[in-house]
Amino acid sequence: MKYYDTADNVLKRAETIRLLLLDVDGVLTNGQLFYGEHGEVMKAFNTLDGQGIKLLQQNGITVGIISGRKSAALERRAAALGIALMAQGREDKGNALDELLQSHPCPLDQIAYVGDDLPDLLVMRRIGLPIAVPNAHDSVHHCAALCTTRAGGDGAVRDVADFLLRCQGKYDDALRAFS
Repeated sequence: MKYYDTADNVLKRAETIRLLLLDVDGVLTNGQLFYGEHGEVMKAFNTLDGQGIKLLQQNGITVGIISGRKSAALERRAAALGIALMAQGREDKGNALDELLQSHPCPLDQIAYVGDDLPDLLVMRRIGLPIAVPNAHDSVHHCAALCTTRAGGDGAVRDVADFLLRCQGKYDDALRAFS
């Protein structure tokens, strides 16, 4: 992970995170969109991210999604991972955040968000731990406190999951289930 803020400050913020919100295109996927004659055909999700999401949920950190696009593939992937907190087809991600918080209240400083492009700034500027992926737009890097090692769609969310679990002292216990 690359720190844009002091390591101490980022680690302190990460210790209190209770909710991780994710963008989709460019974060959970590599950002490529595949279209056929009937619209969007598919999205590719990384299994490392899926396992990281499950580990977070098993260890008391809720995971949610805010996406600018609506996608049946995303609905299926979210259902498979047990993600119920989701706003799709929402270009105004700031309003989407407000709506999600009505059904799942959480202090803003206890929220982390992973984004890659301009609409994500509407959330990233308000929450406790804004995170960018390496291939994010420059403005997102300038807003972020932290950047993942891996790119969106290539395990970036797993980087975040492992980081949060380590900062909260839950990582070793989470891995024991696989020993």
